[in-house]
Amino acid sequence: MQRIRIRYAKRGPLRFTSHRDFARAFERALRRAGIPIAFSQGFTPHPKISYASAAPTGVASEAEYLEIGLQTHTDPETVRAALDAALSPGLDVLDAVEAGPGSLADRIDASHWRIEFPGITDETLTKAVTAFRDAPEVAVERLTKQGKRQLDARTPVTRIEVKSEGGAPSGVGAAPCAILDLVVRQVTPSVRPDDVLSGLRVVADLEPPLPPRATRLAQGLLTAQGEIVDPLAADRDGATIGGS
Repeated sequence: MQRIRIRYAKRGPLRFTSHRDFARAFERALRRAGIPIAFSQGFTPHPKISYASAAPTGVASEAEYLEIGLQTHTDPETVRAALDAALSPGLDVLDAVEAGPGSLADRIDASHWRIEFPGITDETLTKAVTAFRDAPEVAVERLTKQGKRQLDARTPVTRIEVKSEGGAPSGVGAAPCAILDLVVRQVTPSVRPDDVLSGLRVVADLEPPLPPRATRLAQGLLTAQGEIVDPLAADRDGATIGGS
């Protein structure tokens, strides 16, 4: 069985696609594209698809990953192009490589996020970020299926800073829009962008007038220099984990 690892994006309105809905759409795309997907054994065979660290519903992403098993050897670029054409615009297949040794999940321990704050100035966000960064711990609550759960939103954050950019992003016109640059390590329980936003509210009473918009820019292994290594890099010829 050949294994193909895929990077895809969730953009625009399609960021509201839940993981379950995406999984159904992806399986339909495999059939439409004629991809020779392999199936598990047993009474109810399932397509061999494994997902890695899916983004929360409502969050855009340029770096979602999955792995599929194929019955016959197929060129990864052919798989990428066929799946991209079969999926709706906004669910875009960006890259595909033949899998090498090891687990895809073992190559992901951090995420890089960009969060836009329409209606918030750089100065206001900088004050909140400073308070968050200076706090040894920021306790927040998250509502789960099992009820409210408390977690520390500060410790997994390895980088949090305000980015100054010319112009207003995401079509917000002339209104101020501060940009947060954020790198978060994967921990259990996971700390998501909305947990960090809750943390900013706790430490600085930050209440954005409009909903912030988060985009995951990258996932992978976090280096000592604070860079994130593409988890597909080690599958390409001549690449090694931890390289550039």
